Amino acid sequence: MKLHFPNPSRSFDPDSSRVLFWGYDSTIEVSFFLQTAALKRLYPEMTNAEPEFLKAFDTARERIYEVADKIYRRGGGGKGAYAYVLAAEDF
Repeated sequence: MKLHFPNPSRSFDPDSSRVLFWGYDSTIEVSFFLQTAALKRLYPEMTNAEPEFLKAFDTARERIYEVADKIYRRGGGGKGAYAYVLAAEDF
């Protein structure tokens, strides 16, 4: 079963320099942490400001969800881990 992303919420964590978002495998919530380096790979001209990171996330949301699903499946798809990091090399 493919992950679903019914909740469009996302937040920026300045301490770890990443965007947090959630997906769902049936009723199981899965957390994802998207490193800002991944967003910079997608949009190299962007600045290092929170609004820019969130705007870039929103613009690339479908691609990010595809990668998140791929990373989730590769990690066993809910067999133990419920938090995943998406890095620049994943894009």
